[in-house]
Amino acid sequence: MGDFGEWYRSIPLITRYWFTGSTVIPLLGRLGLFHPYMMMLSWELFFYKIQVWRPLTAMFYYPVTPQTGFHWMLMCYFLYNYSKDLETSQFDGRPADYLFMLIFNWICCTIVCFIAEIYFLLEPMVLSVLYVWCQFNKDRTVQFWFGMQFKAVYLPWILVAFSMVLRGGGINELVGILVGHTYYFLAFQYALDYGGSVLLRTPKFL
Repeated sequence: MGDFGEWYRSIPLITRYWFTGSTVIPLLGRLGLFHPYMMMLSWELFFYKIQVWRPLTAMFYYPVTPQTGFHWMLMCYFLYNYSKDLETSQFDGRPADYLFMLIFNWICCTIVCFIAEIYFLLEPMVLSVLYVWCQFNKDRTVQFWFGMQFKAVYLPWILVAFSMVLRGGGINELVGILVGHTYYFLAFQYALDYGGSVLLRTPKFL
């Protein structure tokens, strides 16, 4: 337990809370302590039943089944790996900026998922953070399944392709890429590529 506690405390604070929620809450759901229906994102229940917690619970919850368990673990790995690296590198010493990025991405994911009728936000949120990490590390070599190696800038699109082939999906990943690109463009790319001012800044109250 000492080694586990030391490892757990080594995770940067914001990533630690997000990672904990995204592992513990789905496991509690898997044990049957609550029904997935209570956690999912629903336009009708949010607006007409005033169940305002749903965008938050949908960010942490993922329906873990024998069919989805491996994919959930993969998302948790991506969350841990890329969120931790962003928080301790690009956003090192700037927790308010990192928290604002997550809040911005969460709001955007919620809006798009309401429209697209996507019920759980873990995948889009993780992909949005992974996309931002890939933009900051475009030329970094990453490893994927079976020893595949390629530049990080291609990783989000390879995940989309794998999802389409293996699960017939890809929409969740595309939403994450869209949201991640929106944040990166407004907060960094526009000023760097076009010489303009930063279009998205962290509010001072954070």
